[in-house]
Amino acid sequence: MCGIIGSIGVKNAVPVLLKGLERLEYRGYDSAGICVVTNNSLVVIKKTGKVAELAAHSAISSLKDTTIGIAHTRWATHGKPSEENAHPHLDCKGEIAIVHNGIIENYHKLKNELEEKGHVFRSETDSEIVAHLIEYYYNGNLERAVIMALKKVEGAFGLAVMHKSEKSIVAARRGSPLVLGISDGAMFVASDVSALLDYTSRVIYLDDNEVATLTSKSYTIKTLEGNMIRSRAVQEIDWNIDKIEKRGYKHFMLKEILEQPISIEKVLQNRIINNRILLDIKIDINTLKRLYIVACGTSWHAALEGKYIIERIAGIPVEVDYASEFRYRNPLFIKGDAIIAISQSGETADTLAAIRLAKEKSLPIISIVNVVGSGIARNSDSVIYLNAGPEIGVASTKAFTAQIMALVLFALYIKQERNDIADNEILNSLKVINCSIKEVLKSREEIKKIADEIYASRDALYLGRGMQFPVALEGALKLKEISYIHAEGYPAAEMKHGPIALVEEGTPVIALAMEDVLHEKMISNIQEVKARKGKVIAITDSQSLRVSSLADRVIKVPKVLDILSPIVTSIPLQLLAYYAAVKRGIDVDKPRNLAKSVTVE
Repeated sequence: MCGIIGSIGVKNAVPVLLKGLERLEYRGYDSAGICVVTNNSLVVIKKTGKVAELAAHSAISSLKDTTIGIAHTRWATHGKPSEENAHPHLDCKGEIAIVHNGIIENYHKLKNELEEKGHVFRSETDSEIVAHLIEYYYNGNLERAVIMALKKVEGAFGLAVMHKSEKSIVAARRGSPLVLGISDGAMFVASDVSALLDYTSRVIYLDDNEVATLTSKSYTIKTLEGNMIRSRAVQEIDWNIDKIEKRGYKHFMLKEILEQPISIEKVLQNRIINNRILLDIKIDINTLKRLYIVACGTSWHAALEGKYIIERIAGIPVEVDYASEFRYRNPLFIKGDAIIAISQSGETADTLAAIRLAKEKSLPIISIVNVVGSGIARNSDSVIYLNAGPEIGVASTKAFTAQIMALVLFALYIKQERNDIADNEILNSLKVINCSIKEVLKSREEIKKIADEIYASRDALYLGRGMQFPVALEGALKLKEISYIHAEGYPAAEMKHGPIALVEEGTPVIALAMEDVLHEKMISNIQEVKARKGKVIAITDSQSLRVSSLADRVIKVPKVLDILSPIVTSIPLQLLAYYAAVKRGIDVDKPRNLAKSVTVE
């Protein structure tokens, strides 16, 4: 969740580190800090608040010709946001500096042991333990001290470490992503490739329990057991800086909502040839008896859509689990089970843990991720990459619709491989889905006016039936994530079982009233809301006047095949949340307490 950037070999590391922190701001944070080696000593500058405040610190301008440094953006877990708790952290002597992502689960025990040995701690964090533990083992070899220290650590870490007298950065990973950047005369380490793209596109992803030592011109990678890894592929990132810039938009979120015609096209590109679905799936589809889909947050809502999609198209039973609950409920597997893991970042800690359980049980794993080379992708037997491009806004938008499209392709692939039958109705609809998305995006001004009417509301309810129920959940999540309006999504029939008690005069109720087999039942639910003076905002493809006559506001979407309808109905809800948050004066791309990539359990 936090951000790490380290640089060694450039003439002045400070601008590199600050720019890297800026690129990582979207991950969410409450403080930032930097540490560089100068005159054979460590200089640490830390600040609560934004990276811009750190960059404006009076001491920053005095740091010249520093060729090695590490920096961090912190999202508080252990200890409140403060300068003392911000990273980097130092050891007792002020000779070792660390930045750390993750959680040290046995830090109480380690802290007690270290205090008994005379170590004095300055922060409330679990992370500072690592600096002191490395100090305890240090005898002139930083890499060796890091390895020995981490053998004592239980929990997750993405770590970068410096010593004032060693011209190297030691980095290590377990459960929290780290990527090395390779350049001529300089090396980098970061928690996300976005921090590196200003300087290199050549990267190496570290695997769990690996330690890398970087100098200005070389790197080595070892396991925590000390075994050298002789060969590791260098990957070329095809993103460019232009893709992670706002390009004139006020917020990344708006840019990414409007990019959905492109992102959907990218999911489909080169995957449908002569009405055949082409996916690189390395498991025998004919042996599948049941699928588990594991995911978190927005990806879990896409997983719920996947259940409807796969069961209807492919006829295979699907169970959907929160990844955070999956491994703790002792799921009962049978021969023919397989796992689908969905994650935009490919680094979601709970989802990684879920697929590790699946690997222990020898289940085939298929992942749907956006980030090439991510941890979930590397731990999967087969990967369906979204190819949606970087998603910077914390609230996921284009990744959600891309995930749904990937699930449609996978369901069609199962049907094709089992029966050798192409579903021409869906395939033909896929050819024109982007026209429908573009039509929805034309409603921006109308949706903005509706947002102006509801932005001051205390609560909102979202109602859907069938495939629109997960859309209702996702719409409510978007509103609460970025506008801080309390919102809940429900299957519309559940209104009478409790939520209707929340409806009072003026309560916004967003009703997904599509012209489908459940349309009449949805009309009844709208009438229940109107009887209690709720304010109904209907999302509909119906040409009937009944919805218009009942609802206070109507957002029309194009008629599409019902299996694809969540793609077009979710976009108005993204825009509604966006405009409501803007009206409330909230930093849409960086909502409070949230991070883009949740890399701790």
